[in-house]
Amino acid sequence: MTLETSKTLGGVGALLMFIGVIPFVSYYGIIELIGVILVFIALYNLAGYYSERGIFNNALYGLISGIVGGVISGVVLVYAVLTNLTDFLYKVFPTWDGNWASLSGLTPDTSNISPTDILPFVGGILAALAILWIFAIISSFFIRRSMVSLSAKSSVGLFSTAGLLLLIGAVLIIAFGIGLILIWVSALLLAIAFFTMKPQAPQPTPT
Repeated sequence: MTLETSKTLGGVGALLMFIGVIPFVSYYGIIELIGVILVFIALYNLAGYYSERGIFNNALYGLISGIVGGVISGVVLVYAVLTNLTDFLYKVFPTWDGNWASLSGLTPDTSNISPTDILPFVGGILAALAILWIFAIISSFFIRRSMVSLSAKSSVGLFSTAGLLLLIGAVLIIAFGIGLILIWVSALLLAIAFFTMKPQAPQPTPT
């Protein structure tokens, strides 16, 4: 695959990641997923073009870290809900006999609920978010390493800038507005970086 094809795939993929977060455009995340796939195809080919495996490998490590973090946080959240749900339902429906099918015919009584009954759910949500945040930082760290390598090989500084913004955005994601905006902008910079790539200058022949 030529450099022109790789830069086009990467640029289009990054643009899809950028516009995919816009309401009524993402189609349940399909647009972003297609964008990620295109970017990774581009990175794989660019790693071969520049003979630098770290360009693709670090990005792959970042992707795997993100997936692992999502799975672990999901498991923690489901565990926190399931282990406390039955006791919570007994308080909301004091006459419940434990038969799940009978819940629809019961009238809830919220007077029995206290803040301590909700804390286990809140704790589970916070733990899941904390795990997701930590893995997001780890994932961004590896992706930034990929972008730094690509920046050095292609002489396009925007790759490194996009990776840095992504990492900072991941760190600041707890401040939803700032962090998410930085991550969003990093996708746009990534697209611009891909489209501005140029072929390597021919190496002088030794005399």
